[in-house]
Amino acid sequence: MALKDITLGQYFPGSTVIHKLDPRTKLLFVVLYIVALFTAKGLLAYGLLLAVLACAIAVSKVHLKTILRGMKPILFIIVLTAILNIFYTPGAPIWQWKFLKITVEGLWAAFFMILRITLLITCTFLLTYTTSPIMLTDGLEKLLGPLKKVRVPVHELSMMMSIALRFIPTLIEETDKIMSAQKARGADFDTGNLLQKAKALVPLLVPLFISAFRRADELAVAMECRCYHGGEGRTRLRQLKFEARDYLTLAGSAVLVAVVILLRRTTLF
Repeated sequence: MALKDITLGQYFPGSTVIHKLDPRTKLLFVVLYIVALFTAKGLLAYGLLLAVLACAIAVSKVHLKTILRGMKPILFIIVLTAILNIFYTPGAPIWQWKFLKITVEGLWAAFFMILRITLLITCTFLLTYTTSPIMLTDGLEKLLGPLKKVRVPVHELSMMMSIALRFIPTLIEETDKIMSAQKARGADFDTGNLLQKAKALVPLLVPLFISAFRRADELAVAMECRCYHGGEGRTRLRQLKFEARDYLTLAGSAVLVAVVILLRRTTLF
């Protein structure tokens, strides 16, 4: 897996309806979609969720190739989850060898689990692909605003999450550069057993941590030079305001959750 395949935290500017939605709307949509996803049961419900997400991807004009490339880092987790569900779900066995057995219920459980994880990750990716880190910070801070009354540092938490997402692509690019430089000097990261591969990562991790600490220090100095002192009295260039498309999206999300709950009563696989 190449480091360039990790696309989490990247933002792809655009002028689509998805990009223009209020960040609070997109955050609430993701939350409601996840609720619907973990409530869904049966092919009909999952088919509906898949269709909704496919429409959102089409409207956002994010290339499907980009989303599939971003799924590569979690491919191992998906495969491992599927294997565990296939062999350890009780039911009527269709194949058995010693303590290993495959059941019909296990196959269905693996299928739905793969679909659930894929839709969950894709929906999260779509949020970061279509929302800039600054807007994401503002949206989180607005949504968590009531927690300020109980002295929760909402602004600081939102800022930390935004900075973490923003620097994921930067650190990945830095890692790729360091690996290329180390390979040019004869370093080998691909051969050997697990212990040897772990030892080979030391020349990579040391300069990466140094670079990360240096960037953090530069960011702190830049924020201090701009008189940053937290969220109190802070103004924004763009004020968040719900529009008609936001209300329609939230209403559609609520209807989606309601329909998925109603479909749980069906017995269609």
